[in-house]
Formats: sequence, C-alpha cells, structure tokens
Amino acid sequence: MKKALTAASVVLLLFVALAQSVWAFSDTKGHPNDAKIAALQKLGILSGSDAKSDHFDPNGKLTYAAGISMIVNGLGLNIDDIRFVKEPKVTDNFPNMKDDAWYAKSLIIAAMNDLNIPRETKANDPMTREQFAYHLMQGVLKMGDYAFIDMYLLLKDEADVNPSYMGNIQKMLLSGIAKLDDTQLFHPKDAITRGDAAGWLYDAMQFVNKNKPSEPPVDEQPFPLTDLKLTANAVNADANEVTITAQAPNPGYGMRIASISFEGDEAVIQVEPVYPDKDKQYAQVITEVKAVTYVSAAYKPVLGQNGANNGGGVSGATGDGESSGAASGSTGIIGSDGDSQND
Repeated sequence: MKKALTAASVVLLLFVALAQSVWAFSDTKGHPNDAKIAALQKLGILSGSDAKSDHFDPNGKLTYAAGISMIVNGLGLNIDDIRFVKEPKVTDNFPNMKDDAWYAKSLIIAAMNDLNIPRETKANDPMTREQFAYHLMQGVLKMGDYAFIDMYLLLKDEADVNPSYMGNIQKMLLSGIAKLDDTQLFHPKDAITRGDAAGWLYDAMQFVNKNKPSEPPVDEQPFPLTDLKLTANAVNADANEVTITAQAPNPGYGMRIASISFEGDEAVIQVEPVYPDKDKQYAQVITEVKAVTYVSAAYKPVLGQNGANNGGGVSGATGDGESSGAASGSTGIIGSDGDSQND
C-alpha cells in the first residue's frame, strides 16, 4: 500500500509540471497556489470542478469525495497487496455513498489505508481544515516512518480543534505542509478551499519525497581469506618478488593484488578476494591461495590492514587458488610512482 511512483520520478514530474503553464486552469491565476495547482493538474491528480474542465474553483469548498480522492491519487495509495474474498464496495464502509460513483474506488482505498473517515460521511459533505489536515497526514504516515521535531506549537484557536485531530495537525505544522495565519490561528472549523487543499497536498507530496525513509544498509560480505602471510625474495639488486598467501574456504576462491601504496620507505600491499563462480559447486576444503607482485628493492613490502578492502573483491576465480587477473597484472617491478617497469 505504498506510493505507486518512486520518489525520484514524482520529484521530476512535479518539477516539469511547475515549469509548464500552457494547460493551467483558467480560473487559478493570481491564487497563491496557482503553480502547485497547475503541477497537480498536469500529473492528473486534479480535475475541473464541473463540466468545464478548465475551471478549478480554487476558492470553492472541498467535498469529502473530492478531498479524499485528491489524497489517494496524490500520495499513490493503493490496495494492491490486499487479497479480498469478495469485491470490496464503498458502501461496506460508507453506507451513505454510492458503489457506482466516480469516487468509490478512492474511498475504498482510503478506508483500507486507515485514513479514518467517519462511517456516516456523505460524498458531498464539505471538509473542514482540520478534517483535511488529519486525513492528509494519515496518508503521509502510510508512506513511511518520519521523524518530526519534538515540540508543540501553540494555536490561539486550539480550543476549537477536535482533540483527535490535534496530533496530525501538529505534524502538518511542524513539517511545513500547513501554516498558521499571522495571528497564530488555524481556523480548524472553517471549510477548506479547493485551492488551499491543493497547496497542502502538493507540499505533502514534496515532504514524502524529500524525506523518503532510508533503505536498510546492504550487508557487506565478510572477508573470506584468513592467515595472510607475506614473503619477499630478491630477484636482483633492484627488485623483490613479493608473494602473499592466504587460506580460503574452498578451491573456488582466488586472490589478487588490489593496490600498492608507498608510505615512507614501505610499499603497502592490499589484496582482495576473487569470489567463486556462482554457477559452480566446490568441495568445502580449506585451500591455500596466493598472489605475486614485484616491488622495487628500495621499499620494504608490508601487508595492508586486514590484507584487503574488508570484503571487497572481484568475480571470476580460476579455480586453482590463484586469480588470473592478479598474475597478469603483477609481472613488473612496482616503483614509487606506481608504474610497472617491465623486464
């Protein structure tokens, strides 16, 4: 029951929609939310208020049917993950509504997504500011877990607010989706206008996309090689052959030189594992793997911390305990400039 569009795609669509004006409603010019209304129209979230599709009536009252449809469509709420024994009907939850009405699907989705609409609601009931704020934030909270500032904003007309709605109204204000007027009033019992509702919806969509819950970190593969050892043998007066050996879980693994860096008089050698071919099976027998390189005799070869990039590696082992990439990439003498001086 998450949003149908990805965060990135919705942000892009909103940007493109705001940049265009040719399809804007003819009666929203001069309204504070004109650009936001136009953006939502181009996304197919808003439609005209009557038979004239180019009229939005931004100062008109918002009905429950229109308001809930805006929230459901704007946030992309759905019931795709629910399997029903019988086809759901809007009258299952709202007996005063009609099953064949244009708003029926949106109200069914809203009920299944816990927007908490009163059962006795009628489609043409006007929505108040506190009602739209409450239901909109219910939809936002369905999109993910968000952190809100731990503070309480004082409203001069707090006594007029339905206590059941106050928590969501506070979240609307703290997130910047809704604002108090210059006298710190929220006007909770006033009917919300279509234009103000569109502005709140647009900002709610922006909030959801800008505060998309972070994906859980992907677990890194543990470094599979153990008992790493380094030996160096003089090839001639100018170069040493450096061999690094390690124990691997099975013969499918290999090892290669990842990098060589020079710190003072030391050549710090990092290695990384070559992982087994996923399409092959290997006997689980501890196997010795090795990698060879050549370093200038002017430097003392040492093994880097952990012997590798903590689990980083490449695919495609040769199956004999050595990496073909390591051999082919380590046949020259490595100097302090990192270049290979081939024999």
